[in-house]
Amino acid sequence: MIDLFHELSQQCSKATTEMYSTSFSSAIKLLHPNMRTPVFNVYGFVRFADEIVDTFHQHDKAMLLDEFKDETYLAIKRKISLNPILHSFQITVNKYGIPHHLIDAFFKSMEMDLSKASYDCDGYKAYIYGSAEVVGLMCLYIFCEGDEVIYEKLKPSAQLLGAAFQKVNFLRDVKADYEGLSRTYFPGVDFNNFTPSMKRKIEQEIEDDFAGAYEGIVQLPIKARFGVYVAYKYYLSLFKKIKKTAPHHILEQRIRIPDYGKVIIVAKAGVRNQFNIL
Repeated sequence: MIDLFHELSQQCSKATTEMYSTSFSSAIKLLHPNMRTPVFNVYGFVRFADEIVDTFHQHDKAMLLDEFKDETYLAIKRKISLNPILHSFQITVNKYGIPHHLIDAFFKSMEMDLSKASYDCDGYKAYIYGSAEVVGLMCLYIFCEGDEVIYEKLKPSAQLLGAAFQKVNFLRDVKADYEGLSRTYFPGVDFNNFTPSMKRKIEQEIEDDFAGAYEGIVQLPIKARFGVYVAYKYYLSLFKKIKKTAPHHILEQRIRIPDYGKVIIVAKAGVRNQFNIL
């Protein structure tokens, strides 16, 4: 009957992904079937930790995050947890040998969100590494299925893709982060005076990340390539829409891709994938 508990726990991670991110869940479903569940497991874990620091304002967030961190490592050590999100995550960590230093870095960034309101260049890089790049590396462990040579080759591109996604999120969520949470992630940027030149500097940084990430995407194992490519195209389309938006409008609304736009992205990506021209 333990298999039933495994299945239930992993369904919880899948449901969490589907409820919090239709874009990511759609892209994950385009991976090879045996890669979908472990990636859902990673996303569910990441989403719960993020909710603690972003949403639970009426509670002791520091205490909750510390408890969640302790329970995470205990679940990995014991290979079981009564928290279904942590149980599913430990299954993936133990199966694919995801190293603890990636999890450590992730929790460090979550802890930064509890107290830091702005970042210098070093803090910015450290935050993005822990909050986004390591998540890409966790997924890369799944995609490479134990092939350390491929992992090391694709590691820089996986980090760049995670960084690009996170920076696009920062621009998309400026209103919520700055006004709702009093956070400013981009160093040297004053959102009370967000100028076109400030926006363009950030955009150039993201363009460079996307370019480096694409080089790795086309070299991914075939079982992972299409799903990751679609996620890349989702975010690239969102980024292009943000680029066309005036700085003051970025602060007024949350930019998004409509559902019909996502359908078009998948259709076009499918054609390119069919003809092997990603």
